Amino acid sequence: MNKFDLFAATMLPSASKYVLELLLTFAFSLVSTWANDLPVFLHHDYCIIGAGPSGLQMAYFLQHAGRDYVLFERSHIPGHFFALYPRHRKLISINKRYTGKANREFNLRHDWNSLLSHDRRLLFRHYSPDYFPDADAMVRYLRDFASFLDLQVRYNTSITHVVLEKDTEAWNGHYFFLTDQNAQLYKCSVLLVATGTWIPHKVNFPGSEYVEGYESVSVDPEEFVGQSVLILGRGNSAFETAENILGVTNFIHMVSRSRVRLSWATHYVGDLRAINNGLLDTYQLKSLDGLLEGDLEDLVLVKDKKGKLHITLRFYLEHHNSSEESVTLPQDELDNFATRAPYDRAIRCLGWQFDFSIFNKSVGLMHGKGNKKKYPLIKPSYEAKATRGLFVLGTASHSVDFRKSAGGFIHGFRYTARVVHRLLEVRHHGIPWPSSTYPIVQLTNAIVRRVNEASGLYQMFTVLADVILLKENATEFEYLEEFPVGVLQDLEWRTGRKVQNGLFVIMMEYGKNFSGPDKDVFYYNRAVGEAQHAWQSNFLHPVIYYYKQLPTEREMRLCPPDWPLPRPDAIHHIVEDFLTDWTAQNAHILPLRRFLENCLGIDLRRFYAESCFLFALTHQKLPVFCQQGYMRRQGLMGNERLRRHAVEAGLMEDYADVDSLKDPGEGNALLHDGLLEDRMMPTHHLQHLMSTKDEL
Repeated sequence: MNKFDLFAATMLPSASKYVLELLLTFAFSLVSTWANDLPVFLHHDYCIIGAGPSGLQMAYFLQHAGRDYVLFERSHIPGHFFALYPRHRKLISINKRYTGKANREFNLRHDWNSLLSHDRRLLFRHYSPDYFPDADAMVRYLRDFASFLDLQVRYNTSITHVVLEKDTEAWNGHYFFLTDQNAQLYKCSVLLVATGTWIPHKVNFPGSEYVEGYESVSVDPEEFVGQSVLILGRGNSAFETAENILGVTNFIHMVSRSRVRLSWATHYVGDLRAINNGLLDTYQLKSLDGLLEGDLEDLVLVKDKKGKLHITLRFYLEHHNSSEESVTLPQDELDNFATRAPYDRAIRCLGWQFDFSIFNKSVGLMHGKGNKKKYPLIKPSYEAKATRGLFVLGTASHSVDFRKSAGGFIHGFRYTARVVHRLLEVRHHGIPWPSSTYPIVQLTNAIVRRVNEASGLYQMFTVLADVILLKENATEFEYLEEFPVGVLQDLEWRTGRKVQNGLFVIMMEYGKNFSGPDKDVFYYNRAVGEAQHAWQSNFLHPVIYYYKQLPTEREMRLCPPDWPLPRPDAIHHIVEDFLTDWTAQNAHILPLRRFLENCLGIDLRRFYAESCFLFALTHQKLPVFCQQGYMRRQGLMGNERLRRHAVEAGLMEDYADVDSLKDPGEGNALLHDGLLEDRMMPTHHLQHLMSTKDEL
């Protein structure tokens, strides 16, 4: 072997190794490049889009429960909507700081701005002294709510696209994939949409390009001095705009397809509130301003050479072959046409609608129907109609109770967000709906307490209800608070609780024929005061439904449109009360107790220990209160105040004063005999005792 062969034989293994290392390095480089090109998903169990009030409220519940979640907010602050709207900065949600009561739950009935939390600093009363607060106070409040509670908010993150992909290992059989403005991807098991309704609603008609939008029109009254203004719309934003310029304009005309709906007549807080209705005064008192009804799609706006706007109708364009230069105006044929005067400006105030654009078709989020088409189509459980695991929160969920209750506003959806959280806890974590179990003798008290202080029932009337589940032999009951009545038929699997022996459903309702835009709610005999006429109550009052069995899905589907629930086995109205204080013994509590007794077939009265003692001696079966209390050595200890009360009420003989016996020698015997005689209650007192409601 020559030197060259020896060198080649020596170097060949080293060369092969070098080449192999080069190939491996190249392969790893390719794999690394390919891996870098793969999308990186940030996975969370719960994803919330929108850090407005409803998004923050849901984030609070998820964080309090220790769940994995993230909250996306496209702006740099929470509640960015309130930094812009309302344009004239005055909220129409009341901030009643004083009620004369210290009960926090009761006070939330009249606090329409606070979110629910354990932190007493986060009550809106600490942020504004005004009954109708400034919107800037809401911005500060929401900022502190997110900060104080350390909620997991990703600011400056705009979700631009949402797609659904099926996966058998996912909680709901699919995952939601979200993309933000930086192409970052997120993978979510449950999607909670809290974006609200923020897209301005527009109507296209010839000349609509001359119309200014509520979202951009000037709020400086000086810019409207001496002008004639046309406003399209008839909601609170339209009247808010009119109120701002009422004192400086020539006149304001307001056009909408429907008549004005006053909130005091409809009992719906989204209708026109009194704080903004100054234009109604000037219209009815003939001070030039006015309201007109007409379909905006039939409208045509024409601008003349002087820049003035004239109203005409689409009819004239279509049937007279008119062009904008030679358009026929209604006053050409009808010289007293109502809107013949020209306008300097036209303003669109038609409200808002939900942004569907970010959702891929695979998500299956559909429009609502009829007058709810501006909202997503969802179930009464706030879950999307066609997509499991997609829930809609806040204002966007208002299709469930549109024009019925307060679900589109903070003082309503703070409770519906809690409902959604509880439903998710049952579904994905096996935690049953919160409940409390009490002995049956506490039934009347439990109902009376809730109807007098519960804020969720009060604000979300006819939508949320307390449910009482009766235990075996009606010896106990289980109390569930604020369940959505629209899915009552699914109560067992949605709550993890069993319906064994019937149930009571407690909710708040207005009278059936008392609310409506055409109703006179100030007529002379509008209030009901007698318990026997409680079913005719007009104002908000408690209603108790009794079912021997849980209503079926068919019964719920066939429920009359003006009834929140199917026909019950028994129903009881607690008569309305001017003070909303349902604690009157004769008018409120006694009729309620008798209704419950008739449904259950038991005596729910409470008795003194001596009465239970007499029952034990004279009856084979004791009242339930005596069985569960006295016979188990439970109950209140007697004292001098209770004894004196019983004596003054004629329920007991006064055997305490025995010191007046005259013969000291006979004292012990007389005392012994006297006490025995006093404990032998006369027959007429025993009869009186049996017929007297001797509840504490």
